[in-house]
Amino acid sequence: MDDPILTIEEREAINAGRWFSSLSPSLRHDILRCAFVKRLKDGDLISARGDSPEEWMACARGAVRVSSTSLSGKQITFTYVEPGIWFGDVAILDGDTRTHDVYAHGDTTILCVAKADFQKILAAHVEFYDAMLRLQARRIRQLFGLVEDLNTLPLRSRLAKQLLHLVRSYGVPSLNHGSETRIGLHLAQEELAQLLGASRQRVNQELKAMEREEILRIEPGGLVVRDRESLLRISASE
Repeated sequence: MDDPILTIEEREAINAGRWFSSLSPSLRHDILRCAFVKRLKDGDLISARGDSPEEWMACARGAVRVSSTSLSGKQITFTYVEPGIWFGDVAILDGDTRTHDVYAHGDTTILCVAKADFQKILAAHVEFYDAMLRLQARRIRQLFGLVEDLNTLPLRSRLAKQLLHLVRSYGVPSLNHGSETRIGLHLAQEELAQLLGASRQRVNQELKAMEREEILRIEPGGLVVRDRESLLRISASE
């Protein structure tokens, strides 16, 4: 059964979100007042491509995997939504169907606002329109950045940038090694390769090369970044 209340950590993740924290206190209050909580297990379907948009959502804990399935049946992952990020608003705004499949990745908590409540908040807060425009503009900038990287950067640089993003979003400082950071989001190499638009074999080669250079360490439970400065230098190289 869904727990109707966010934990302290989940509430902090929502409030700390860059976009949400920029809203006025009254708007944040009304959004949270209308929202309800869903707790999901790894692999649970949140929404499917072609569904009618019924809810606007935010990730409060865990991760949300946005993917699509090709005609051949292969599933392709586009991105992972981290705690504090709102999603699903495109279909809510234009009234069209969902464009992708969305799944929970690991134990995940999402905060949901029903479509009717979303419309009521829009009607009550002129500020909300501007805020949604800023949110969409930020996503467009990110999308153009990803397309540019895919067409201009070598795989090694794109991998370094992706690892830095994962460290910022899911980094857990090592208790035994102060300079090391474990990536808390567990991704199979195939899933990481999909994010980079590359084959698993090529990504594996790059990861092993970085491990030999003592930039990271590959462990059964995931990746540990040992030298963040080296990743920054690699990500900036073309």
